[in-house]
Amino acid sequence: MLDKQQGSRLANLWDDGKAAGMSEAERLLYRSNLLGSDKRITNYGGGNTSAKVLEKDPLGGGTVEVLWVKGSGGDVGTIKMDGFSTLYMEKLEALKGLYRGLEHEDEMVGYLPHCTFNLNPRAASIDTPLHAYVPRKHVDHMHPDAIIAIAASKNSRELTQQIFGDDIGWLPWKRPGFELGLWLGKFCAENPNARGLILESHGLFTWGDTAKEAYETTIEIINKAIAWFETTNTAPAFGGAVKPVLPAEQRRAVAQKLMPVIRGMISADERKLGHFDDSQAVLDFVTSKNLAPLAALGTSCPDHFLRTKICPLVIDFDPANPDIDKTLAGLEAAIAEYRAGYAAYYERCKRDNSPAMRDPNAVVYLIPGVGMITFAKDKATARISGEFYVNAINVMRGASGVSTYVGLPEQEAFDIEYWLLEEAKLQRMPKPKMLAGKIALVTGGAGGIGKATANRLMAEGACVVLADIDEEALASAQAELGGRYGKDFVRAVNMNVTVEAAVEKSFADALLEFGGLDILVSNAGLASSAPIEDTTLALWNKNMDILATGYFLVSREAFRIFRNQKAGGNVVFVASKNGLAASPGASAYCTAKAAEIHLARCLALEGASAQIRVNVVNPDAVLRGSKIWSGEWKEQRAAIYKTDMDGLEAMYRERSMLKLSVFPEDIAEAIYFLASDMSAKSTGNIINVDAGNAQSFTR
Repeated sequence: MLDKQQGSRLANLWDDGKAAGMSEAERLLYRSNLLGSDKRITNYGGGNTSAKVLEKDPLGGGTVEVLWVKGSGGDVGTIKMDGFSTLYMEKLEALKGLYRGLEHEDEMVGYLPHCTFNLNPRAASIDTPLHAYVPRKHVDHMHPDAIIAIAASKNSRELTQQIFGDDIGWLPWKRPGFELGLWLGKFCAENPNARGLILESHGLFTWGDTAKEAYETTIEIINKAIAWFETTNTAPAFGGAVKPVLPAEQRRAVAQKLMPVIRGMISADERKLGHFDDSQAVLDFVTSKNLAPLAALGTSCPDHFLRTKICPLVIDFDPANPDIDKTLAGLEAAIAEYRAGYAAYYERCKRDNSPAMRDPNAVVYLIPGVGMITFAKDKATARISGEFYVNAINVMRGASGVSTYVGLPEQEAFDIEYWLLEEAKLQRMPKPKMLAGKIALVTGGAGGIGKATANRLMAEGACVVLADIDEEALASAQAELGGRYGKDFVRAVNMNVTVEAAVEKSFADALLEFGGLDILVSNAGLASSAPIEDTTLALWNKNMDILATGYFLVSREAFRIFRNQKAGGNVVFVASKNGLAASPGASAYCTAKAAEIHLARCLALEGASAQIRVNVVNPDAVLRGSKIWSGEWKEQRAAIYKTDMDGLEAMYRERSMLKLSVFPEDIAEAIYFLASDMSAKSTGNIINVDAGNAQSFTR
């Protein structure tokens, strides 16, 4: 957005008609959502907004002034009314009398709960004083790339004056907190006509007497900065391109090979999820002359830094001579070198009371000519970290094009990363779920058992790739599960398990979405019924193709990924009671299911030395939600057992030892057990979920 090709003005989206009937607090919400809807204004979770509102005091009944301000950890684009903290302004003013100086700044956060209005449970953020002490009714604090590019320039004060005159002021770098709030108040007192200010290496503050005025001022100032860069930043970005951009398919292929290997190397203590970005902004950066020196400087804005670490790791890859094997061979040493560098940074900067060193692995991995990979503890965080680094790229583009880009000083960066208040926030986070950080691929994922399995795994924190041949059902299942758990947790790939190339492509696509694989649930299936004399060769082959060859093809791809990751793996076959117990009129189906079970035994032997576990779940008579029971199979089985289709489920229930029906959720529960660490010492095993059938006992 900071060059002529990318530049565009922000639209004024304020609607007087919508805002007219709103309360002051509702207009704050409206303004916040408008600002947060455009990443050129602020990144996810970044920035905050506030309004000073007259409210009825629930204790005294009188009218009091209340600060409504975005609460800790919120996002202005998606915030709701309950995302704002509310605090008595009178009490916030009284805190000035308790302030003991910069060395005691952190203790002021402990006083904020004492200022809470109306028992609001939303915790106030560290930025609360920054809003409280600006003597205007409405305040916006945003992180626009165009403004941070000015703030991160070596001569940012002079640029601010040149572009905005006395309209917008400037303050030197100061970590967010009580002291900075006092600075803002002092600036406003000394510059009553200013409409905002730029914080060095940080972002933009603007204000107004109404919600509309504050919003429109924010949009106006950002647009002015964008316009200035469009006319001033005419030099080639980052010193110009010195390396070629690989074609899109080659970029994807390189990322697909790198992601599981990197993931395996950095996931020893905590499984990571990956995200790949080859947007134009990223490609401009990773092909440029100044890639290495700019990347080494790290980011400037604290919000960028907290998401992307001190600096990225630039992968040794030459797009002019793309030798991926050479790059893979050098990864271990490169990652070890990054870890050593991070440990040295920790030792140089640590304080007497600093928390212990955290994960020393990089978050951002830049590949010349290919793009950017980010890894984090979950997919959303990996994606958002990538978005933040794109913001940082835009900032570097602007700052280095008109001045000299300046990253956050190392000690300041460390003090933010290892801030005791930030550590306390991390310690308050809930314990991860059993499958957090795990990636599962479920074949037949749009069917009854497949979707129930995906639901169960996602409920325990896993990311799931649904694979199915039925595109309509696949889209429906993805929408349903994405709506329940979040779009970042589920992807869908169209897969015909009998076609080798299709299987390979689907697994490659899955790698690009999440960065690796931990769990394969091989569940795709069909069912057929016919006396042996009526069983055609085509029917026999169809059963073998889907239930034997298909299971072989998907297992082979999973094993390849597991071995590249070097982090173990988990395969669960969904076979059938019929694989152990013969059934009349279904020789093709029973034989293919028996082949599945024996394949699982073979794979358990092969995978054990690499910590790859392979187990089997045997369902029986799972009618509800199952595709195979919606066609001829149900009619055929009813005929075999001399009952009608409506009575088939009751017949199976009464046939079982426990006299119970078996549902997709029952199978999913067994799969979850085998896919989780609860069964960490089990491989080559079979769990029958059939309500009891003596013929299918495994011993």
